[in-house]
Amino acid sequence: MPLSPRVPDLAALDLLLSVIELGSLGRAAQAHGISQPSASSRISYLEKLVGMPVLERTTLGSRPTTAGALIAEWARGVVDAAEQLDVGIDTLRAERDSHLRVAASQTIAEYLFPGWLMSLRTTAPDTAIALQSGNSVDVAQAVLDGKDAIGFIESPRNFRGLESHIVARDQLVVVVAPQHRWARQGSVDLAELARTALIQREPGSGTRTWFENAVARATPGWEPTVALELSSTTAIKTAVASGVGPAVLSSLAVAAEIAAGTLVSPTVTGLDLTRTLRAVWPAGHRLTGPARDLYTIARRTS
Repeated sequence: MPLSPRVPDLAALDLLLSVIELGSLGRAAQAHGISQPSASSRISYLEKLVGMPVLERTTLGSRPTTAGALIAEWARGVVDAAEQLDVGIDTLRAERDSHLRVAASQTIAEYLFPGWLMSLRTTAPDTAIALQSGNSVDVAQAVLDGKDAIGFIESPRNFRGLESHIVARDQLVVVVAPQHRWARQGSVDLAELARTALIQREPGSGTRTWFENAVARATPGWEPTVALELSSTTAIKTAVASGVGPAVLSSLAVAAEIAAGTLVSPTVTGLDLTRTLRAVWPAGHRLTGPARDLYTIARRTS
């Protein structure tokens, strides 16, 4: 049931107890970190609520009236209970913040999350962090199921029941073996790319979904063809380098191989392959503790 409007707030009751304990409104105000006029106003508000004076002001300080002493006696249990509640809430927060479960799609997990983790260690050094890696659909489902507090996905798809916020941008690139014709040409146009069977990740992969959506927008009626379907980025890079065929991957995932010359990235003409990477969490929920810190770090550093 709702409390009576005559019940004073905890701050006023706590201040009254301090005035009685310290014998002075000024000393009580100092102990509470407020000005004396603010303390006086708070006591006046308390007296207005209860309908009678609770303090007598003298040249030597302040002392409780008879009514004030009774209210203080009853208030002690209320304030003590509030302090116990505060301790309990702190305990719950500490338990919540002692561990963090995160889900991230493969590119983010392998190439961005390690840097985020290093930054998170400075703000939450005692938090145990567990990372689950999978494709974007798996990540979204893990967050929806409550297995993970926050997820990071590459897919452009919006998932019902999840909040979604952009944390970074990424560039998809075509990669081929050094001996491939596109490597010698230095470029490939959209029409040729669209009719070429590629090495792809499994359905549900954010990289695959972004690429197929981009080509479909630019080439109405286009149907993708897959030369080989693999479930890991590393396996795809190995297949491409071996000459099995071209693939489209994140620039983050192939930067080292391109620098080493084991893969070549021809320019794609007529197609924008810029994509966004997003954080997701349950709709209607507010990120707190280490999950909120991780989200902030991801946006700031990416």
